[in-house]
Amino acid sequence: MTDTTNQRPVSTSAGDEAATLPTTYTPADVEGELYERWVERGYFSADAKSDKPPFTIVIPPPNVTGSLHLGHAFEHTLIDALVRRKRMQGYEALWQPGMDHAGIATQNVVERELAKEGKSRHDLGREAFVERVWKWKAESGGQISGQMRRLGDGVDWSRERFTMDEGLSQAVQTIFKKLYDDELIYRAERIINWCPRCLTAISDIEVEYQDDDGELVSIRYGEGENSIVVATTRAETMLGDTAVAVHPEDERYRHLVGTEIELPLTGRRIPIVADTHVDPEFGTGAVKVTPAHDPNDFEIGQRHDLPNIAVMDEHAVITVHGPFLGLDRLEARSAIVAALRAEGRIVAEKRPYTHSVGHCSRCKTTIEPRLSMQWWVKVGPLAQAAGDAVRDGKVKIHPQEMEKRYFDWVDNLHDWCISRQLWWGHRIPVWYGPNGEIVCVGPDEQPPTGEGWHQDTDVLDTWFSSGLWPFSTLGWPEQTDSLAKFYPNSVLVTGYDILFFWVARMMMFGLYAMDGTPPFHTIALHGMVRDQNGKKMSKSFGNVVNPLDWMDKYGSDALRFTLARGANPGVDVPIGEDWVQAARNFANKIWNATRFALMNGATVEGPLPAPEELTASDRWILSRLNSTVAEVDGLYEDYQFSKLSEALYHFAWDEVFDWYVELSKTTLAKGGPRADAARRVLGEVLDVTLRLLHPIVPFVTETLWTTLTGAESVVIADWPADSGYRDAEAEAEIATLQQVVTEVRRFRTDQGLKPGQRVPAKLELGGTALAAHEDAIRSLLRLTAPEEGFAATASLPVAGATVALDLSGTIDVAAERKRLAKDLAAAEKEKAQTTAKLGNEAFLAKAPDEVVAKIKGRQEAAEADIARITAQLAALPQG
Repeated sequence: MTDTTNQRPVSTSAGDEAATLPTTYTPADVEGELYERWVERGYFSADAKSDKPPFTIVIPPPNVTGSLHLGHAFEHTLIDALVRRKRMQGYEALWQPGMDHAGIATQNVVERELAKEGKSRHDLGREAFVERVWKWKAESGGQISGQMRRLGDGVDWSRERFTMDEGLSQAVQTIFKKLYDDELIYRAERIINWCPRCLTAISDIEVEYQDDDGELVSIRYGEGENSIVVATTRAETMLGDTAVAVHPEDERYRHLVGTEIELPLTGRRIPIVADTHVDPEFGTGAVKVTPAHDPNDFEIGQRHDLPNIAVMDEHAVITVHGPFLGLDRLEARSAIVAALRAEGRIVAEKRPYTHSVGHCSRCKTTIEPRLSMQWWVKVGPLAQAAGDAVRDGKVKIHPQEMEKRYFDWVDNLHDWCISRQLWWGHRIPVWYGPNGEIVCVGPDEQPPTGEGWHQDTDVLDTWFSSGLWPFSTLGWPEQTDSLAKFYPNSVLVTGYDILFFWVARMMMFGLYAMDGTPPFHTIALHGMVRDQNGKKMSKSFGNVVNPLDWMDKYGSDALRFTLARGANPGVDVPIGEDWVQAARNFANKIWNATRFALMNGATVEGPLPAPEELTASDRWILSRLNSTVAEVDGLYEDYQFSKLSEALYHFAWDEVFDWYVELSKTTLAKGGPRADAARRVLGEVLDVTLRLLHPIVPFVTETLWTTLTGAESVVIADWPADSGYRDAEAEAEIATLQQVVTEVRRFRTDQGLKPGQRVPAKLELGGTALAAHEDAIRSLLRLTAPEEGFAATASLPVAGATVALDLSGTIDVAAERKRLAKDLAAAEKEKAQTTAKLGNEAFLAKAPDEVVAKIKGRQEAAEADIARITAQLAALPQG
């Protein structure tokens, strides 16, 4: 009735099996040992020569400087669940691990170490500094690898790669040379994001924008009727102004277009140009143009052939001769405003003026847009191919609504600055000769030698090497067995926040290097982990959580289940410690229920009995089991981790543990063939349920499943398959039983009875399918058989049956009647107040819809309370 072609056990007695399990589950006692066993036995190793179908996922490479944070734990949980399931389904599953060399971050770490010694990298020189970084990497880098083991990541450690290892370095040089030869890489002077602290260009993703309090200063350029007022937050850049721009259709300035105006403090005259970039409705409708220090101004300058005047060096210090020479940009800003004020040029000043400012994500220094000679990738044809691959259906983005964001990015992508002014990274393979020669060298070529030849000093953007990750890790440019087997990757699981930066680059490079074959079939995007209030986690907010702390306290399974349970596609994930604790309770429930089953003889030995040999509860749980297998399979294929986790949670806790295990107690107590059948069904249900749960909670399921089955490991067990068995009649019968039990339990609670308190009762079950379940119903409801003198004080008709209860002597009737009367009066008062408000036409005319809806909800709740309390009063014994 369920396809259970899993490893079958060595025969052991149930009592012996249960005896091997401690009475309580302590994750720390099993997790580390289990993980090392899995690795030693090669369960996570992928064989490129296997005839199994491939399933490949690459890890989004964490920085070598990093440690495990909740974002990593979240993403790794989802990936691991996919890979573990596919492995159990018979795929040759590869989860490719590795780390990124993290150019800026790593260089900063080592430079800080040197600073403690009173040295800088320049004291060591480039070669010695790079050796020092490799030494740091060997001694201190890669801390996250050990933390991944704690989480249970099923990666193939034998294939671990590093973006600066020999093979990946060869891949980087190969694709650079190919792009260069195809004229898709070029060198040009453009505006870039410059960090005056790190002294390098940085990518857009490494710029963090935040609202800063600055100043907005309005400055008058020129004299009299021909003067123009411009506003700026960076007054120091005016020293590099080469024009003032206005909109060509702005009547206020049309007569000035083509004339010149004097730039204050400099004596230079600059033109007034007309450009459609200017918004005539914003401010005065005129803007200062500083092509060397603003990306938009640079574009205006290109259109109007304006000169580029750089006024700051790489440290953001003023280089223009005059009174401001040598001042830091912020010092210069104040000095220039003061000088303009002295000349009567300041029209208005606004402080504080809050505006969005870019900061270096590494050191938090304010970014300086700067004109610089850099290397660039011409992304036009590459981005076109990356967009078409999704448009043509070669690659699917999940959830589909994220496609628009992807297209908005790749269809409007600007050329990519790939050079960085660092020493740690892939050095650009270009040599310059004494007579202006430029030679790009491939991996199998010898660089030019001789007097005057030197290599470019810059290194490549880290995203350049990580963009090759799906194929470089498999051996490209060599045509390896692994590349043939595992490329393209099956799916990429990553956050929507790097859809543009990493995913788009992998798409461009994969299609380009692999002859039009995209790097993956599906891009499954997840959201960001936030705190329980939905707030972004940040050190400044004081809400950052170390996942290792939660793993230490509650176990890795608890953290994994919490993260998976919150993972709706493309949606941010709020998480709080209470939820991890609840997941730990779930792990305990699984443990205790399985232990009970083993103590009572649950087994997976032999075939399942025929349906006619089973009780209705046996047939019901097997029917529900197969339905759950089908449901979970469908949700996995749709990357609905939250829904599949919820489905497993409610099936395991509600249906298996709270209902079937409890129902089976009655059958087991009676003994005989039906009890033997129940033991086999109980074993089957637990076997399949543990296998379904394994990809998300691998540790507790491994311990329990191997104890239950006696087999080697659930990691290599077969994934359950839906046999198609359904029993609608049994499901309806148990649903009726559940309705009766639920209604009587509710009545008991309403009457103030304690959960374990026994109550005499008569059950009238004739004419229903419940007659066979009387013993189970009495056991579940703590109902005893009526004795002499039984007098029903309450009669509950439910689902065609009647449960008559004698509550005399179980409650204080007078006190209960008084309490209920008080509650009834409060409910009636609430109904009267809400009804009056809803009957007030003047109120309804003015009140917002949400207020009216809230009052209606209160009225409905009051009416429900009145009906419930009235029924409770009527059910109380008289007297």
